[in-house]
Amino acid sequence: MSSSSTTSRSTKALGKKLTSPAARKAAAAKAVAVHGLSQRRACRLIGVDPKTVRRPEIQDNPEIRERMRAIAEQRRRFGYRRIGLMLEREGATMNPKKLYRLYSEERLTVRKRRGRKRATGTRTPMPVSDRPNARWSVDFVSDTSAPSRRFRIFAVVDDCTRESIGLIADTLIGGHRVARELDAMIRVYGKPDCIVSDNGTEFTSRAVLQWQTGSSVAWHYIDPGKPQQNPFAESFNGRLRDQCLNDTTFDSLAHARKVRRCGGMTTITCVPMAPITAQRQPPHVHPRSAVRAGRTTLPAARYRPNQDQARRR
Repeated sequence: MSSSSTTSRSTKALGKKLTSPAARKAAAAKAVAVHGLSQRRACRLIGVDPKTVRRPEIQDNPEIRERMRAIAEQRRRFGYRRIGLMLEREGATMNPKKLYRLYSEERLTVRKRRGRKRATGTRTPMPVSDRPNARWSVDFVSDTSAPSRRFRIFAVVDDCTRESIGLIADTLIGGHRVARELDAMIRVYGKPDCIVSDNGTEFTSRAVLQWQTGSSVAWHYIDPGKPQQNPFAESFNGRLRDQCLNDTTFDSLAHARKVRRCGGMTTITCVPMAPITAQRQPPHVHPRSAVRAGRTTLPAARYRPNQDQARRR
């Protein structure tokens, strides 16, 4: 009888396959303790080198392991790649294979969600918005044009002044696009102290995480399934849909961008029962200069009533 067949039979007798050195080492130790076999014979039956069994187990990088557990406890939906980005912010850079090995050994694998979303983990307290640019709220609004083509609007609101910082309309807005538009808004209006958002894939993507590291802007994620924790963005989205999107039939994406530029989307404010105000204008910057050539970005033109509205007045 060959040694390979003997090893396979011994592993089947244990009830499961021994695929890792740690599992084989534990099986050999169990065979010595329970069945009274010698260490050499048990290693031969299991198929593990005796040096592996005799060598004491020493965990490498204890500081990194402890920090990974702390990050995973705070951000329970982060995998090893996002945890690696968080470690890079603290100056700990390592090979992705080693990072995955440490992540697996600590058993931090993210489980697939089943059923409805539930808020898990703890979040840091949201900073108080007591001045302009202290805190921005961001969110997305969806709508459909006449050809049944869906598009999205990336809305940014200043929580202190309750003014719209920017409205970006496009069919696809991913994490890289969000980072570029935020950079453009910061160049015009200044850098905020904190940004509040939900846990959407655009805001939790690697591109946005890298942008947070490079821009040094604090980002607060609300609890999953708790949109009331982002009230300013939700209020603005509701008034935007009620005052503009539901009353306008867009022929195309270009039409939606034109309406936004002409003031149809700049007269919305997220303050309940407040007078309608125009979108905030950048200091010492002409409105048209903030719109890049060929694309609708950032501050819209100042609100000006059309001729019909002027006649009614």
